[in-house]
Formats: sequence, structure tokens, C-alpha cells
Amino acid sequence: MPAPMTAPAEHRPWLIAHRGASAHRPEHTLAAYALAIEQGADAIEPDLVMTRDGVLVARHENALSDTTDVATRPAFAARRTRKQIDGAWVEDWFSEDFTLAELKRLRARERLPGLRSTAWDGQFEVPTLEEIIALAAAESERRGRLVGLVPEIKHPTYFAALGLAMEAPLLETLAAHEYTRTAPVIIQSFETANLRALREQLPRGGHVRLLQLLGGPRDAPFDTVQAGAPRTYAQLATTGLRDIATYADGIGPHYRMLQIQRRDDAPGYRSALVEAAHAEGLSVFAYTFRPEHRFIEAAFRDDGLPQARNEPAAMRELQAYASTGVDAVFVDDPALSRRALDHSRTSKASTTRMSLIRPR
Repeated sequence: MPAPMTAPAEHRPWLIAHRGASAHRPEHTLAAYALAIEQGADAIEPDLVMTRDGVLVARHENALSDTTDVATRPAFAARRTRKQIDGAWVEDWFSEDFTLAELKRLRARERLPGLRSTAWDGQFEVPTLEEIIALAAAESERRGRLVGLVPEIKHPTYFAALGLAMEAPLLETLAAHEYTRTAPVIIQSFETANLRALREQLPRGGHVRLLQLLGGPRDAPFDTVQAGAPRTYAQLATTGLRDIATYADGIGPHYRMLQIQRRDDAPGYRSALVEAAHAEGLSVFAYTFRPEHRFIEAAFRDDGLPQARNEPAAMRELQAYASTGVDAVFVDDPALSRRALDHSRTSKASTTRMSLIRPR
């Protein structure tokens, strides 16, 4: 990583705000990203989809009804349709059927209204990637520290089939901004072919790195399914690690995939997957740590209602997984997570907080 990103003496994983400070503001909004940076996130994560007129915007899915008020807009009622996305049928409103100007008429809403506040519903627009980069640059200058960008390319095979492939526009947008010509950028995908193609354009050792996300063990990247040669994520996380290391700089598993065990020789926990990935020169970015009781692994819970925040348990859980030596964590609550990492007594000194790429 660039020289300004110096590391403290004690290892702490890079803290990535998952869709912004999504435990406190509607996800993928400029307000959520700004709050995440204020709360101490090292990087922010925009999931990217495409509009009909070829603009990259931040939504977790191209389906819009869970995170916007599109269903309440009579002008767009006829846009509701049924499509097959990565092999599954979905009925909704879709980003690729809207121009940017039309999307800007929508307002964000809380995706988990039963668990999180809806007080901010209706206040924020759908942001473009360019607006997110401008925010990161401004906040970086104001706070005197680099803010990383961790974009995920959503449904790449699907969008490419529509003539709306996102890889080239993403690289062009990154190159067009002074900030993202040098700031740390990690491009993520659950598919493999687009990361392989990006590797040919992005030499190793630069400020833009590639992260192979890992889904459910029995699931497979859709591009491998489409090609008639599916490889499950369980295969990628075991015998496939060496192959991943030929095109990616790291892996991004769900944190429970790490299957942690208490150490016999030191405080904290270990993970065979973390150790195997590190042995191949791959960083490990674990997702997603959330503060609500229902999301926390049973071993770390204490008494609490399923719908309630359980901050002590969430901190214990994150500290335990951080002690395995993971290089980065995706979190919904950056402020709580920063407290957990800063106060952890089980951190190891073997890696540095900002050195995300391991020597080969």
C-alpha cells in the first residue's frame, strides 16, 4: 500500500465499512459512507450495479425494492418485471431498466426495518461511483488519512450479457479521479472470469488489488456454472486456493467459513483457512460482522432479545476472529468494531494493519 498508510506496532485488520455504516444509516448512501469514515473505517465498500444509460451506481442488488421507495412511485409501476438473475427468477424493479436521472428520483430506505431504524428513510439518493470517490477524497483530505475503496462488481456475467459490463467503466472511473489513481482500491467479485481478465490489466504490486469472494460452500460462481464447469466455493477454498493466487490478491469468505478454534500455544483463535490462504500469499478479508444479536455466532452471545443490538457479544465475536490473523474485516457498525479492535488483547503482531498483500 502507499507510503502514507503506515501501520501501528500491533496488528489490527483493515476495517471495511460494509455498504457504509449500514447499522446506522440506509446502506449504500453518501450519508452511510460519510458516517463510516467519521467512525473510523479504513475503507468503504460500494456494491456496483449499472443503469440503463451505463452509469455505475451503488446498490447491493440490481433489484431495487428492498433498498429504495421505487414500489411507492406510480410513475414506475409498469417497470416491475420478472427476470432470471444468476439462474434464479426475481420479480422486482431493476437498475438496468432505469436511467441515472430516473434513479435519482428514488430515495433510499432501510433494508432491515425490523432490526434497524427507519428514521432516515426517504432522505437520501442512490449515489454514483463518482460521487462516492469524491466523498472519499474529500474526507481523506479533511481527516489527514487515506480512505480505501472496496467496490464489488455485482452479477458480472448477467450485466455483460446485457451489454452493460462493468469492468471497463470501473477502471475508467478509477483512472479518471486523481484520488483513485493512488489510493488503495480492492475490487471484489463472487465470479472468477472477470477477476482473471482484470488481472491481465492490473499488474501485481499496484494500488488496485483483486479479491475473490467466496459464497456458500455448496454454491458456485455463476460464470463457472454458465461455462458448464461449476466449481463450488468449498472447492475454491481448499484445492482452489493455489489457482486463486494466480489471479487474485486475496479471498473474501464469510467469517463463519473460517471455522475458528482456540489456540493451544497462545491466547486467541486460529483458522486453518486463514493459514492455508496465507501460505499461498493470499490475504483474507472476512465478511460480515453485525451488531444485532440474531446475527452473532451462538458461542459469543449473551442474554438478549433476537431483535436487539448485543454490543458486548458483537465485540467478543469480532475480537475472536481478528485474533486469527485475518487481514481485513467487513463490518456494519464501524464505531463499535473500531472499539473492539482497538481494545482487543488477543491481536497478533505477525502482520500489519495496512499491509494487505502478503509476500509470495
